[in-house]
Amino acid sequence: MIINNTNIIEVENLWKKFGSFAANKDLTFQVKTGEIFGFLGANGAGKTTAIKILCGLWKPTSGKIKVAGFDVYTQTNKIKKNIGYMSQKFSLYEDLTPVENIRFYGGIYGLSKKSIREKTAQALKELNLEEVKDKPVSSLPLGWKQKLAFTVAMVHDPKIVFLDEPTGGVDPVTRRQFWYMIYEASNRGITIFVTTHYMDEAEYCDRVSIMVDGEIKALDKPDKLKEQYKVETMNDVFLKLARGRQ
Repeated sequence: MIINNTNIIEVENLWKKFGSFAANKDLTFQVKTGEIFGFLGANGAGKTTAIKILCGLWKPTSGKIKVAGFDVYTQTNKIKKNIGYMSQKFSLYEDLTPVENIRFYGGIYGLSKKSIREKTAQALKELNLEEVKDKPVSSLPLGWKQKLAFTVAMVHDPKIVFLDEPTGGVDPVTRRQFWYMIYEASNRGITIFVTTHYMDEAEYCDRVSIMVDGEIKALDKPDKLKEQYKVETMNDVFLKLARGRQ
């Protein structure tokens, strides 16, 4: 994978409140260009809230945030053009075919007809979808749907891809295949920002942050976190943090 020392995401003192409830509490972190950055935590920890802010979908309550060099307060349209996003819930149109979904999103991102044709052919070949290319997406197994959604999120060659719980509900074999796709994207220089509550997936990331109750409680390379907390797995790191002890 290609990682350099430039920050493609910069977050400083991010707060997001809904009334008196703070979903994100004073988050500060950076993500480097080309990095696979794991944004980990249990369901309800505040991961999805933060990712929606970074994607320009929600406004923060306060804080300084830049994504791909653009400000989340004033340049959300530029952010959206430079990122891909795969939501926690399946994000494609189920009544459309794989081919129609790729063409539709390629058109949204302003790709030329030639580029869309090339991207479609490449995706169908890489995902082994030629035989089902004209069937509605609703008829595909969940694992195929998720891999197609990831491919569509990268159809416009974004600088960053945000993946919100991309492997939720899929079987272990499909999870492993999905992570192969993530590594391939990273090897092309794309920054991967992935949220998950599967602690074993932290081992696949270059660096991880762990959120508990809206706060970042730890941030480092997986091996260093395991060494710091004197445990053998990232799940054990999380359990120590969640229980408020070291």
